[in-house]
Amino acid sequence: MGQFDDLIDANQRFAADFSLGGFDGVAHAGVAIVTCMDSRIDPLGMVGLAPGDAKIFRNPGGRVTPQALEALVLGVHLLKVDRVMIVPHTRCAVASSTEAELRRRVAESAGQDASWQAFHVVDDQARALAEDVQKVRSHPLVPDTVAVGGFLYDVDTGLLTQKV
Repeated sequence: MGQFDDLIDANQRFAADFSLGGFDGVAHAGVAIVTCMDSRIDPLGMVGLAPGDAKIFRNPGGRVTPQALEALVLGVHLLKVDRVMIVPHTRCAVASSTEAELRRRVAESAGQDASWQAFHVVDDQARALAEDVQKVRSHPLVPDTVAVGGFLYDVDTGLLTQKV
């Protein structure tokens, strides 16, 4: 159990002045962000928001997957989301590697065959972002009143650039 002691200790400090108890769970700024799991990204901080302001969905590459669409539909209809930001980033491993390269690297790390594992690489980040924005905009359960934008986050400068 000692492998998590530092995190449990940090949680105790966090909970000592916890102020989000009883929070209603809606997106108070009306924002949903789909972005990558990369730890260099602070989804709330990069747009000046705080806990409770936005719904965040993270996955490798920041793609609009079926699970992300599910989250967005729930956010729009039940959690007061009226703006959706799709935010991949620079120097992303799934946008700068082939599936074969990722399988090889994972296999080396795992010490076993990883050829069966799917890694959904992005061979053209600009095209993928445009496709993802269109997936959300054209979803029958996402009304036209919801603003949807595609942005690129620069992990070296912290800047967002709207691409779509």
